[in-house]
Amino acid sequence: MIVGKTRIQLEARLTSPRWLIVAVPVLSVLLASVVGGVFLLLTGHPPLRTYGDLLNNGYTSFYGLTDTLGLATPLICTGMAAAFAFRMNLYNIGQEGQLYLGMVGGAWAGIALAPHLTPFIAVPVVLVTGALFGAAWVLVPALLRARLGTSEIVSTLLLNYVALNLINYFIFGSRGFFRDPSTPFPQGRMIYESARFGAFGTTNTYPTLLISMFLAVFLFWFVRSSNYGYETSVFADSPSTARYAGMNSTWLTTSVLLVSGSLAGLGGAMYVVGPAGKVDPGLLQIGLGYAGIVVAALARYNFVAVILTAILFAGLRVGGSALQASSDPVPIAIAVVLQGAVLLFALGGELFRRNRVVITRVIESHQVMVGEVS
Repeated sequence: MIVGKTRIQLEARLTSPRWLIVAVPVLSVLLASVVGGVFLLLTGHPPLRTYGDLLNNGYTSFYGLTDTLGLATPLICTGMAAAFAFRMNLYNIGQEGQLYLGMVGGAWAGIALAPHLTPFIAVPVVLVTGALFGAAWVLVPALLRARLGTSEIVSTLLLNYVALNLINYFIFGSRGFFRDPSTPFPQGRMIYESARFGAFGTTNTYPTLLISMFLAVFLFWFVRSSNYGYETSVFADSPSTARYAGMNSTWLTTSVLLVSGSLAGLGGAMYVVGPAGKVDPGLLQIGLGYAGIVVAALARYNFVAVILTAILFAGLRVGGSALQASSDPVPIAIAVVLQGAVLLFALGGELFRRNRVVITRVIESHQVMVGEVS
């Protein structure tokens, strides 16, 4: 781009400074807070006091923190799902739908299979079934992407709406397997108690938090030390080089998307064995699948960092909801504004992390034409 006599262009960095790895997410949060502060001023709320209340309600009070950790559990799963696919340049945008199908699969296993299983086995079966349902929901987009080169962005995104209407039909449009037959009001059928985890004390935090954190640490180790992780990294950097080296691109593409879908489905199953205990349409308004994309982007696809960013975003949700019930109600949209701003600044920061700005002066050259005189 040329402005006046100055040329401004981006030049790819050969190596990225280490300090940018930390600076980009930190600056993203700070700049997003500034944007949120402007929003608060425009709505007549003092930013410093409001942010102080949000921090207290979402992070520093006991029940606020435990509510945040409880909500962070499915966010860690959807964040890992997005990060696992994105690190191979596969853009699975269907975590929302895969999360819903994980709820359906977990509820089905908790109702149909749990009565025939011991409590020690029932919970793992529910979790695995939810993960399999999430993987099954992304199977068609994965095959289309691997064999025909069809954009997985469009196919996975559209399936979110199919999953949304499917769950609404299960609970509101029919009196089938997932709807509680004992009440005339539409609500989900509870799974068996043997297939559920108990909360930690009187909090909304469940042992599924520890499972999701362990899984994030395991994936962090796996992608760095396994041959499979090496192949996906090579394929992400240069698909042609990976094919030349004999790597099966169809298998890699399909398997990565299936693992991504299973992680999101696992998040839905964790919600079933934890706080919900059923297919809960109330979860559909939360958008945990879409938030997982933001979590993965801010974490720069690092699975351990996903844990921290998931807690950050869960605290914004919890704190934002609590602000609505205060003496000076603050719009819940403030949490959405902060999340969107963090994503935009994180993506912008990633651009400058990979590239540096080069500014040069443009020197005009004049051509002198000489004519012959006869």
